[in-house]
Amino acid sequence: MGLETTLAQTLMLRILLLLLFTGIVQARERWAAEQAWAWHKTQPWLVGANFMPSSAINQLEMFQADTFDEATLDREFGYAEELGFTSMRVFLHDLLWVQDSKGFLKRLDRTLQIAAKHRIGLMLVLFDSCWHPLPKLGPQPAPAPRVHNSGWVQSPSVEVLRDPSAHPHLEAYVRGVVSRFKDDRRVQVWDLWNEPANRDGQQHRRPGTEMDPREKERVIMALLPQVFLWARESNAAQPLTSAPWREPMPDGSLHPVEKLQVELSDVVSFHSYHKPAGFLKCVERFRAFHRPMLCTEYMARPNSTFDPILGLMKQEGLGGYCWGFVAGKIQTQFSLRWDPATTPDDPPLWLNDLLHPDGTPHRQAEADYIRSLTLPRRK
Repeated sequence: MGLETTLAQTLMLRILLLLLFTGIVQARERWAAEQAWAWHKTQPWLVGANFMPSSAINQLEMFQADTFDEATLDREFGYAEELGFTSMRVFLHDLLWVQDSKGFLKRLDRTLQIAAKHRIGLMLVLFDSCWHPLPKLGPQPAPAPRVHNSGWVQSPSVEVLRDPSAHPHLEAYVRGVVSRFKDDRRVQVWDLWNEPANRDGQQHRRPGTEMDPREKERVIMALLPQVFLWARESNAAQPLTSAPWREPMPDGSLHPVEKLQVELSDVVSFHSYHKPAGFLKCVERFRAFHRPMLCTEYMARPNSTFDPILGLMKQEGLGGYCWGFVAGKIQTQFSLRWDPATTPDDPPLWLNDLLHPDGTPHRQAEADYIRSLTLPRRK
């Protein structure tokens, strides 16, 4: 019996060493709160915007070779530098890896170079459950006139979510991108999944393609821990996060997928388009997790505005990213509730976005307020 035990132990040790050698079980743990706060102290105030160049309608058009637009990236990251922004949140897409992994990584590296030229770091978003559920590579559709975000696409598609046999390319994508930039200081944070299990959005434009919300949440509840595991096994030096976005349940608790998001994250992120009182309630809700906090989406006029929300973020020690930056092909200056047939090309009050393509602010007072908070920090 003793010999059998010894042999079994030896076999298990050999298996463990093999796994370690091949990198299968080298995943780092979720950061302790102390490690998250130590990282926080090394960072500037992470303040900026969700960034899509004005020349791109979605993630695919931003990064595909035929439409990768360095001139616009340079100009618009320059606008961000002038406002004192230190960070921008940029969405990627798994199909870019499938299409041309080497070219995609090269273009992503070039994007990081251009941003760094303007003293901007990036938060990179790997997956997104919002809007059109069937993304396609190649030329992207033209914007629907005066329609909010008419061409934004999900990553992965609902077809991939429904088909477990298609998931290996998701693993290759996460491991490939994170491994390439795992020690790159220009990448400040990995946002692994934007609003997982959110509704498809504008389903009426593609009838029959939407995924049942319960099925979608079930699939993502199983897949999200795997995505975090793949990123941790890639030994990312930067924190990992994924942001809750909904109101709490009637008893005040988080929805199951959002509870999972927080439990997996090294630093806590959240979305809030509330007025000041509602925003501060969100801050208190997530402060209970005792980790650095990032509000990765806010600013939807007239409820959520730079003044005073950005000031509250600075006061509370939060990083913050407004939705939208330069008004362009994603058209998020238009409200979801306006009638495109009667909406002017330049509405008097934008929902999102901050600047016109020439850099002129939608509201000069907003730009002045932002600079009053950001530029002293950069001196």
